[in-house]
Amino acid sequence: MLQPHNGAGSAAVLTNRIIPGHFDVRNEPVSRQLLSWRERVGHVIDVVASRAQTEQPFNGVIERFVVDDIVFTDCWTDELLLERTIARISRDNVRSFVFHVFLEGGVEPLVVHSARRRGEFCREGILALDMDQPIRMRRQACRVITLFVPGALLQQFIADPAALHGRVLQRGSPMVHLIVEHVTALAARMGSIAIDEARGSLAATVQLITAAFAQEAGLAGNARAAVRAAMFDNVRRYVQANLQDCDLSPESVLDALGLPRPTMYRLVQHEGGIGAYIRHLRLRQAADDLVRHPNLPVKDIAYGHGFKSASDFTRAFRRAYDMVPQDIRAIDSHFLHEWKPHV
Repeated sequence: MLQPHNGAGSAAVLTNRIIPGHFDVRNEPVSRQLLSWRERVGHVIDVVASRAQTEQPFNGVIERFVVDDIVFTDCWTDELLLERTIARISRDNVRSFVFHVFLEGGVEPLVVHSARRRGEFCREGILALDMDQPIRMRRQACRVITLFVPGALLQQFIADPAALHGRVLQRGSPMVHLIVEHVTALAARMGSIAIDEARGSLAATVQLITAAFAQEAGLAGNARAAVRAAMFDNVRRYVQANLQDCDLSPESVLDALGLPRPTMYRLVQHEGGIGAYIRHLRLRQAADDLVRHPNLPVKDIAYGHGFKSASDFTRAFRRAYDMVPQDIRAIDSHFLHEWKPHV
């Protein structure tokens, strides 16, 4: 197993310091080690494991620090399969954005949005996730520093934080090297610095990581990028304001905003184009309504979110989430909520 360093958990607890949360499964019986870890992280993400896997030894250690709305964790684990399904998302209230900075190990190519869209392999790099969107990833044995950040904070630096979901910054660039060094040093100091210093350091870290992703996506760094970011913000606001209009289409967006088709595609190429972007937003909101209004007919939800027919909605939903709309209502909510949150 990857062994933790001695810095993050060794600090004295003082009134103006951050009180660390420490969790380690090594004192648990072997049959409880993976289950204990699953219970610990289950308020954020599901650990997918067979009965045979739960009977094998598992190593997991986490140091957790909370500063205002930002959560900073330093974690060491054996290999894990992790998942947030659309059904799970529609039933919980976890809506933060997550930056995983892998100091050792990484994740295999991950699945984002749906079972048909794959992300990149990430080895000792930085992975961005939106917890309001589905994800499935096999994480190698690793040491990973993670920041959980509210969307309102990220919107100060990037127009649409959801566009970062599944993006990877590979190790090797000077910017990524700087970030890795910065968060490694911060992890060693988190338990001993004053709260005000930690608050400033975390805000600067979030800004640095977000700037690196924005630069990689071509949304920052020069006047042209600033124009592109402003144009995308206009597209995003127009689409969201007209999402329930069944006549909303790539053509109507192009006409309303007066943008050339190639320009529009480049702005939302992370979604496969403007049509895919509209469809993704509609399906995401429809999934929430399927859970919140279990007695509302599927066809009414379909029409309410701009689909022209229930059959069109069902086909799109199946392609995106590998289930029909009725399936999301049939999932056992007890299973989805059996793990209590840790505070």
